Amino acid sequence: MSVPHPEVVSLAEGRFARLEAIEWWDQRRLTAAKVLVIGAGALGNEVLKNLALLGVGHVAIADQDHVELSNLSRSVLFRESDEGQPKALCAARALQEIYPGIRVYPLVGNVIAELGLGWFRWADVVVGALDNREARVFVNSACARMDRPWVDGGIEVLQGIVRAFYPPRTPCYECTMSKVDWDLIDKRRSCSLVARRAMAQRGTPTTPTSASVIGAIQAQEVVKILHGMDGMLGRGFFFDGQHHSSYGIDYQIHEDCPWHEAQPEIVSSPDWKWESPLAILAKEAEARLGGLDALDFGREIVERMECLACGLHTPVWRAAEQLGEHELHCSSCGAECSPRVVHSLTPAHPAMQRSARELGLPERDVLWARRGERQLGMELAAESGFEDRCQQQQNQNITP
Repeated sequence: MSVPHPEVVSLAEGRFARLEAIEWWDQRRLTAAKVLVIGAGALGNEVLKNLALLGVGHVAIADQDHVELSNLSRSVLFRESDEGQPKALCAARALQEIYPGIRVYPLVGNVIAELGLGWFRWADVVVGALDNREARVFVNSACARMDRPWVDGGIEVLQGIVRAFYPPRTPCYECTMSKVDWDLIDKRRSCSLVARRAMAQRGTPTTPTSASVIGAIQAQEVVKILHGMDGMLGRGFFFDGQHHSSYGIDYQIHEDCPWHEAQPEIVSSPDWKWESPLAILAKEAEARLGGLDALDFGREIVERMECLACGLHTPVWRAAEQLGEHELHCSSCGAECSPRVVHSLTPAHPAMQRSARELGLPERDVLWARRGERQLGMELAAESGFEDRCQQQQNQNITP
């Protein structure tokens, strides 16, 4: 007679057991979620750390900066050995150490110049951990065009603010801006490229404590949005750590804000490659719209640099933010150059034979075909092997 073996019952809890004990919590939603985090500084570090702890399955990290020694007192994901390496890559490696099940996509580059709008379309929620108005305006417009909610955060010393937007449904970031805000942006845009570069290098004083508070609230809002809760959408929360106070803010849709109307349809095709001539997109757009007036970029591209002193013109075809210091001055006489920018191309323009890559447009960007008042968004396909390249970048030792 055989003796039955006693049933072995494991008392060990699963990784997310305490979270799943929350009545409304759905860990499957978080596992399937795609979150784009823009900025991997002190605030971005806290957001990313929390998303990994919560088990968010797919995270893209966009940041152009490299780790500096001063970051180590405020950024939980960085180590001394990371100094000189891209923040996005270092943060990606750290997230995989926290939660091996996460898929991370490090995007090293300037958000305005090098982050394709397709990444906003890829995401379920976008998080802004930015330190300037101009980048926030870009992110807000991208989220409005791609129909994605986003959670903005900002910190300075012992204060911080969190705001969530979902245009056109709710007030958006531009609805919160005053005339002073716009004047400051216009002032920066009117400056020469040399002056812009100097202003961009100024830092904001921050503390890890404020970053921890604001980053936690941002991550919490992401969880709410992913669970279908309105949360803070269209509203804000201000935190004053110095005086131990906080308050909520209700925003109103500004009557002149352009992001509260229906946006054009967006289509994609694996045939619309980043390295294919734009003429391919133009031909498809003509067929879909019954003609084509222009392909709009949705961002500024410098066609050439013009020296007003000696008259030399130098072809560029890159975003202003991508230009090296040596390109801001004339190679002939050394005078400061002025950029000639373009925002669109007509079907007959010779540059239509160039690829989006050759024109300085980012991978996975969305171009806007226009005929009369009709528009059609056309998303460029990611190059094959992109995810594998991301994984290889995280696994290899990166030197500055």
